Amino acid sequence: MADEFTNQYLEWIREGLAQPGKTQIGLAHHLGIAHPQITQLLKGRRNLKVHEIPKIAEYLDRPLPNSEVKQVVPAMTIGRVAGIVEAGAFREVDEFDQSEPVEIALPRDELFPNARQLVFDVAGDSMNDLRPLPIFPGSRLVGIAYEDVEHLVELRSGMIVVVQRERDGGHFREWSVKQLELFTDRAEFHPRSTNPKHKPIVVRRDHEADEGVRVAVIALVRRVMNEMPGF
Repeated sequence: MADEFTNQYLEWIREGLAQPGKTQIGLAHHLGIAHPQITQLLKGRRNLKVHEIPKIAEYLDRPLPNSEVKQVVPAMTIGRVAGIVEAGAFREVDEFDQSEPVEIALPRDELFPNARQLVFDVAGDSMNDLRPLPIFPGSRLVGIAYEDVEHLVELRSGMIVVVQRERDGGHFREWSVKQLELFTDRAEFHPRSTNPKHKPIVVRRDHEADEGVRVAVIALVRRVMNEMPGF
């Protein structure tokens, strides 16, 4: 971005954050980044990324600074590599992680072009018997953020989802990929595995699983990618 372009947008962000109820912390949460990254951005020490601009406008509830700029929906978009999905692996949540997220270019989702795309690397064999196409360790999942589309998409049995389980007050988190089965009084998230150690996660309508572990769908899986070995 040219300096003039960047400065125009930084001033627009500063003015937006001066509005009642708008904060750097709130903006960081909306973008899914650490708060210090907003501080660095406003000081000119971090680049403003083009794909962040519509999300910033959404949070600030302000039009773009140059109303004459035409917004073109590109064929490609950016997906954030969120982390590893592995059944049974609870990892400690680092609330102070300031590292830049890893991002990759992806085709824009045809059904949900405005939804964020999240990327997960698969570990373990909890979905190696999924039909008709298994998901093997080393695969990379491309999903859409469920919170972006939950007003548009009703969860249905058979969907492949990334489910998050939190314990110890949210200090430890497990991400795993499962197949959803819905019943009148509960939701069941099933592994599809040849390994009998993997068990379904059963969630009653109060959204609490066994032992008070909090469970939520965070992404709907749309594609599975595999890199060929030898390169």
